Amino acid sequence: MSSTSTIRLAAASHQESQQAASRSARWPTRADRSERVSVAVYAPDPILYVGVVHQLRQRPEVELVDDNDADSARVSLVVVDTVDDETSALLNRLRHNTATRTGVVVGTFESGDALQRTLDSGVAAVLRRAEADQDRLLRLVLAIANGEGVLPGDLLAKLLTHVGSLQRSTLDPRAVSLSTLTTREAEMLRLVSEGLDTSEIARKTAYSERTVKNVLHEVITRLQLRNRAHAVGHALRNGLI
Repeated sequence: MSSTSTIRLAAASHQESQQAASRSARWPTRADRSERVSVAVYAPDPILYVGVVHQLRQRPEVELVDDNDADSARVSLVVVDTVDDETSALLNRLRHNTATRTGVVVGTFESGDALQRTLDSGVAAVLRRAEADQDRLLRLVLAIANGEGVLPGDLLAKLLTHVGSLQRSTLDPRAVSLSTLTTREAEMLRLVSEGLDTSEIARKTAYSERTVKNVLHEVITRLQLRNRAHAVGHALRNGLI
């Protein structure tokens, strides 16, 4: 074979290698696709849903799945303002799905009890919605997929304080203090004691009727009371309102 032919073959081989590399750069291989983390996003508010989906869709590390494949997603992200009864029911359903691990992107926790109930529902990681930019969302997803837990430091402190309060209450059930109720809970119970119904309390406090119901329900459940009247009586006897 002449030297000219050898040079041509080498050039052709080099060109084919460059084309293969170019194709590889343009199109992810099957192995690349398999390394992406499948994510299902749950949000009752369409605006919250679109916002998180838009952020994650831009990341090549993430593969967003539709409703039909949501149960097989490696990570489930629940995006809400607060963790109410409907959200708790969803979290408990996801907890029984062994194929997925769950994270919550939340506006706020109403109390330490709400935070504890969220973690008791099998949630592996928590991120505040106000801090949920693209990079933090990606770190949250990857941490969940790797079996890690994520909880902001101040929420951890809030959880420890709540657990400590529960332990003290267990040791001395009569040791009820003002810290048993949040300011909002105390205000709503005071309004109940004045005879206001749910809609009137909502107008008075500028909260939605749903929020009023959720707050009062949480107080009744946490303190193991029967109803609103029982909650008001309990608060009055213990000087909480």
